[in-house]
Amino acid sequence: MIVDGHLAAMIANATTWVFPIIFAVTFHEAAHGFVALRFGDDTALRAGRVTFNPLKHIDPFGTVLLPALLLVSSGFMFGYAKPVPVNFGRLKPARLGMVLVALAGPMTNVLLAIGSALLLFLIGFAPASGQRWLGLNLAHSITLNAVLCVFNLLPLPPLDGGRVAVGLLPRPLALPLARLEPYGMLIIMGLFLLGYLSARTGLGLNPLGWLIGVPADALIRFVLAVTGQGA
Repeated sequence: MIVDGHLAAMIANATTWVFPIIFAVTFHEAAHGFVALRFGDDTALRAGRVTFNPLKHIDPFGTVLLPALLLVSSGFMFGYAKPVPVNFGRLKPARLGMVLVALAGPMTNVLLAIGSALLLFLIGFAPASGQRWLGLNLAHSITLNAVLCVFNLLPLPPLDGGRVAVGLLPRPLALPLARLEPYGMLIIMGLFLLGYLSARTGLGLNPLGWLIGVPADALIRFVLAVTGQGA
């Protein structure tokens, strides 16, 4: 019975993360496709990715397996969707298009966080039996969207922040940064592994915690403040 109760609690907790992560990653990727189309690149449209249909964006590992593993191991869920294909060479104007296409995803996450915070005011209109579940969904949506926004704004290609940096920096600086793209995710995984090993050995090194956690907490406080939830 203890195992059954624990399993039931895990399932109940998981259901309060599923919808937030699906909405967060789906809207993030769809936004890239919509803005790319606006600037002249229909690559995402031809791939069927300019849509809010989550089935078009789900990545088996990033949207399903990784969040499940994180939820079981840490109680927190994070994930990503399949990147929307963008031919940056077709964007006009090229540099502005690259910057705005890259920013579209993280800024959409900010809007989703703000929308979730505003919806908290309506919880009282829901049936009493569902208010706690809805409240947790919205709270997790705020957290997930803040973390997803900050993570993607790290100035390292192929993350959105790296593309923004490449689009804004002068050419002598932009080119070396752009060349890091094939190694960007390896660097991220290396930092994640460093934080994991540090936590196991007590070294106190958590670079991604500093780079993501601190700004994400600040963004959450900002969202709560502008929506009147921080009072």
